[in-house]
Amino acid sequence: MLSFKHQMAEFLLQNPFIFTFITIFLVWQFVRRVAAPTNSKNLPPSPPKLPIIGNLHQIGTLPHHSLQSMSKKYGPLMLLHFGNVPTLIVSSADAAREIMKTHDVIFADRPDSSVSRRLLYDMKDLSVAPYGEYWRQLKSIFVLQLLSNKRVQSFHAIRDEETALMMEKIKESCLSSSPLNMSDLFTAITNDVVCRSAFGRKYRDGATGEKFLQLITEFLGLLGTISVGEFIPWLAWINRVNGFDARVDFVAKELDEFLEGVIQEHWDMENSSGKDESKENFVDILLKIYKDNTTGVSIDRDGIKAIILDVFAAGTDTTSTVLEWAMTELLRHPIVMKKLQNEVRGVLNGNHDITDADLEKMHYLKAVVKETLRFHTPIPLLVPREAREDVKVMGYDIAAGTMVMTNAWAIGQDPLYWKEPQKFQPERFLNSSIDFKGLDFQLIPFGAGRRGCPGISFAMATNELVLANIVQKFDWELPNGAKGEDLDMSERPGVSIHRKVPLFAVATQCYL
Repeated sequence: MLSFKHQMAEFLLQNPFIFTFITIFLVWQFVRRVAAPTNSKNLPPSPPKLPIIGNLHQIGTLPHHSLQSMSKKYGPLMLLHFGNVPTLIVSSADAAREIMKTHDVIFADRPDSSVSRRLLYDMKDLSVAPYGEYWRQLKSIFVLQLLSNKRVQSFHAIRDEETALMMEKIKESCLSSSPLNMSDLFTAITNDVVCRSAFGRKYRDGATGEKFLQLITEFLGLLGTISVGEFIPWLAWINRVNGFDARVDFVAKELDEFLEGVIQEHWDMENSSGKDESKENFVDILLKIYKDNTTGVSIDRDGIKAIILDVFAAGTDTTSTVLEWAMTELLRHPIVMKKLQNEVRGVLNGNHDITDADLEKMHYLKAVVKETLRFHTPIPLLVPREAREDVKVMGYDIAAGTMVMTNAWAIGQDPLYWKEPQKFQPERFLNSSIDFKGLDFQLIPFGAGRRGCPGISFAMATNELVLANIVQKFDWELPNGAKGEDLDMSERPGVSIHRKVPLFAVATQCYL
């Protein structure tokens, strides 16, 4: 995530006149606010803020870290100001429960965002659509049509085939003892699984596929950038000067052309030859809803494109992130790796094909995934919510229109809920009922309540299958005899948090 202070510093250095003007304006605002009457409401604790920009200058390139540090001083509910937008930072399980359960309806809205409007078809997707009848219809589509357990199971063959292809690539590298870029490998398989599930075919090879993946990467980067104009409207012109608006418009236009082509391709195929329902993908299902309205749910063509972008944003980047960090921790902890291999190989007992029934028996595998979600929460700051009306939360007055950001990563690091939270210990989940499905607020990587992610089953099916195959069929080590403690664990800014340095590993023994 490109931080506000980095954008502003670069811009002001290039424009000294504007720097002088803003300095004078800041001083005037400061004097005016000091003289303003005090507020009698019981507001959450707040760190000191600057006029106009509020606390934006305190948000670093990895906001989940800087917000965690601030919450340790100011508490689990902390009121910041991003420009003129009051922002409640939630950093504890109890506070998250208040927001996502006790007052779930009041905090069921999303903040308005010009970037989301332009990239997501006027917010016609599930993740950022305003709370209301249209959102409820979208949620019904996702839960009943796209991501039901039955539908996720129907994509099992796709996951199997793509995993088998990945195993062959690893086998080739194993025979030559050459290091593999595991980060790229995980990105490729998650993209391929989602592409085939969504479109019916892969879009990774060739000029069109390469362009699409670049656009998705840019799309996610833009969604993760702090836009000055969102919080300080009178500085919105900076986004035009620094090229940010142009980038948003370009990506929106190019993605729309690609998705329009995909929809037309499916439309023509259905009209010419019909479609085997057993092989339906997301676009087929959405087109059927759009065309027949048999479900009582109404969506338009832009809505279809917005939903598909939702599937990609939530289904590719986050899934590959979990796999990347899980493999990182297994390489850092050889004992954990060996324990997982023993479980997977013991359950399979010489069989090569892993079934869903096999995965259900792999309790340590599930513990490794849970610990990865706790220790390396893929989207550390959950998608923001917004208060729809005035409300009291844990005794504090929260005004309507307040943006709410939940630091799910900080909650996963809280020693109040986790013993030795700085250690990667899957064993903590073996005799625990704690799960990540939104009922246990100390572990909410997918959110909770009405706005919780409906794609948990789809994501976990890929994570568990890929991870089980990797440890079953190969032994692993780091390149050049490196040790686990030598791994660079730096994080890369973004909506989801990947490794800053790609993960390389060597498959030393093949059991295919």
